[in-house]
Amino acid sequence: MRLIVNRFFRSQAGAVTVDWVVLCAGIVALAVAVVTMMQTGTLSLTGNVATFLTSLSF
Repeated sequence: MRLIVNRFFRSQAGAVTVDWVVLCAGIVALAVAVVTMMQTGTLSLTGNVATFLTSLSF
């Protein structure tokens, strides 16, 4: 039993999983930040286009 516990604590296989989880979490956070910044500009542009189109008269 002691051999199994020692082998488990020396194993490095789980460390790679933690690295990938941290990397993926960083990528997701960056994507959320980019979408949030783009949303503000897009909503402003949409408002300007709507104002311009409503001011047109045919």
